Amino acid sequence: MPITAAHIRATLDDYLATHPAEKPLLAALAELLDAEADLSSRKEFRGHVTAGAILADPDGRILHIRHLALQRWLLPGGHLETEDESLLAAAQRELTEETGIPTAVVTPAGHLPIHIDAHPIPANPAKDEAEHQHFDFRFLFRTSADVVELQAEEVTAAAWRDADTIADEVLRDRVLHALH
Repeated sequence: MPITAAHIRATLDDYLATHPAEKPLLAALAELLDAEADLSSRKEFRGHVTAGAILADPDGRILHIRHLALQRWLLPGGHLETEDESLLAAAQRELTEETGIPTAVVTPAGHLPIHIDAHPIPANPAKDEAEHQHFDFRFLFRTSADVVELQAEEVTAAAWRDADTIADEVLRDRVLHALH
């Protein structure tokens, strides 16, 4: 069953109950939910939801991937699929797809995202996609496994990096706090 607007709203509301100062930053997401936008569709160019995974190893290092299309080091994640039953499951599916690390050796650190990020995505004429906004629900996972096989269509490399190298300051602080 696809992820519903009700699930996105409930996850957002629970997240904002824990992080009320972020309400202004996520107002556009709430407005799209109010407007009944199909936020699980990548064809919703006002903005749509994505799911991301922050994967920590036993040493507290975080897995980064080199994204082919954007030519940048990012955390694993991507668009929602119709078979995803929750945002957490979507993040775990994306992690497995991009790295080959099986879900059986990955443990979620909780059922709520550790961070929700809103960021612009440039237009992609090759995919007939206009510039749009991603609302990335990022979940923290733990594992003792290593990368098995990279998804060659989207990922060119993977690297474990210290958590204090996470570029987003809010996410970095939350990950460091969660790992200690």
